[in-house]
Amino acid sequence: MPFAKARDNTHLYYKDWGKGAPVVLLHGWPLTGDTFDDAALALVESGCRTIIPDRRGFGRSDQPWDGYDYDTLSDDVAAILNHAGISEQVALVGFSMGGGEVARFLSRQGAQRVSKAVLISSVVPYMLQTDDNPDGVPQATFDEMTAGMKKDRAHFMKGFFKDFFGVGVMSSPVSDEVLDDAQRQALMAGLRPTLAAAKSFGTTDFRPDLKSFTVPTLVIHGTADVTVPIDATGRIVARDVPGAQLIEYDGSAHGLFAIEKERLISDLVSFLTGNTTEQAADQRSAIPMTQA
Repeated sequence: MPFAKARDNTHLYYKDWGKGAPVVLLHGWPLTGDTFDDAALALVESGCRTIIPDRRGFGRSDQPWDGYDYDTLSDDVAAILNHAGISEQVALVGFSMGGGEVARFLSRQGAQRVSKAVLISSVVPYMLQTDDNPDGVPQATFDEMTAGMKKDRAHFMKGFFKDFFGVGVMSSPVSDEVLDDAQRQALMAGLRPTLAAAKSFGTTDFRPDLKSFTVPTLVIHGTADVTVPIDATGRIVARDVPGAQLIEYDGSAHGLFAIEKERLISDLVSFLTGNTTEQAADQRSAIPMTQA
């Protein structure tokens, strides 16, 4: 098992699959790199080398007390790349919380290290509802999440994942086994990392980082995402990042890697392995671009 060592000596687990142009797949909260196994397999079969870390505190990585701020998390990504011996440009794909790592890596490590960027159901640019971010999530919601996790984390996660995957009384876009696996991944994390990481993605303002998105950028977001509302995130990125392409999955909730697995894999493979200029033209002709 490959383990990189962070600056504070935290051991960071990652998978290193395949050969070719490198792609880094950064998972969401409160999951692990296993989130991306299906997409990683497809990317390897398409000629990519895929790096799939477990964020510090989650999965098979160490669970230190500190280091859940995005500066440290982006440095962790750099440490993994160095350990894997990757010196060329990499494509960065971030799901949910992982989108923040993409943004902070671009602004902190430099866009010259990145070939392309993909934000899936991402928290970028700002999750918290404020006077200048009215479509964000109220602080009271995050407070309720914290209280629920402290009281009974397993019970909280069971309800959380129903919203995450859009499971309702009359419909269930994923199997019970997918829900069980998400629960398994979530409970691999420590309580402290789970709470600290939630605070980071809920309160970090990535709006200043948007100017660093000078690479080809794809944004994918479900229009029915109640976990990370599209109006405060994906649509803002598409509006404020020059040339960014937005694909909206109409009626889809947050966990697109399972809800829309085949479509998401197709979009990722097309963007990451195809000609960006030609692809952008195809998207403009096939997909109505959203203006926020």
